[in-house]
Amino acid sequence: METNQAFIDANKAGWNLKAKVHLLAEFYDVAGWKAGKNSLNEIELRELGSVVGKKLLHLQCHFGQDTLSWAQLGATVTGNDFSEEAIDIARGLADELQIPAQFVCCDLYALPEHLEDQFDIVFTSYGTIGWLPDLERWAKVVAHFLKPGGVFYIADFHPVIWMMDDDMTFLKYPYHNAGVIETEQSGSYADRYADLAYKEYGWNHSLSEVINSLIGQGLRIEFLNEYPYSPYNCFSKMVQGTDGNYRIQGLENILPMVYSIKAIKG
Repeated sequence: METNQAFIDANKAGWNLKAKVHLLAEFYDVAGWKAGKNSLNEIELRELGSVVGKKLLHLQCHFGQDTLSWAQLGATVTGNDFSEEAIDIARGLADELQIPAQFVCCDLYALPEHLEDQFDIVFTSYGTIGWLPDLERWAKVVAHFLKPGGVFYIADFHPVIWMMDDDMTFLKYPYHNAGVIETEQSGSYADRYADLAYKEYGWNHSLSEVINSLIGQGLRIEFLNEYPYSPYNCFSKMVQGTDGNYRIQGLENILPMVYSIKAIKG
């Protein structure tokens, strides 16, 4: 566990480096968002449905753009992330745009020690749980913050995608969690030419691991959906389809790229 904490601390340092770069990156289009564009995607908007009047907790919220988009759609929102730089930006955006929101800066596993509340919805999306070594602990946090009858929703990149090498040409990593994966990084998915260099530590989680961790905490799986496209251009060799989504060139509609799960707390 101490070793895993060292990996998490190293990842936090990397995300602190990336936060200000991401705020200015075209990938996030913060200017367009400030002008009224919602940052959420069709998948989660359709599958989660109306959030009007709901209390929503956003885990691993980065600099809060999606958190605040949920608030603009009528939710009362709380965002959590371990990056101090990202949370500072999130709070600044909330103040600038006068969007009511609460942000809590801490490691996800420690969130129950920093937040006393329960929520109608716990939400997380796109590139989140791969930063976490232990999904049983993650699922305990999810269940801890859900009201009885509350909804947990995740949309994330499919574990098959995380098996690929950086150039998306061959299978490099195991599908199941076989321990930490260390990679040298330069730039960022949001700005590949940014002057950044750092190490990242991640863990691959199979769909069975994700689902069983939630079931183990008493959540009832309402659906599992899989999609052969990504709403984001964040991997190598991606091409945009007529539907506006992205696929890996040469592997279009062959690989699953995104999955989503909705679960209910009994």
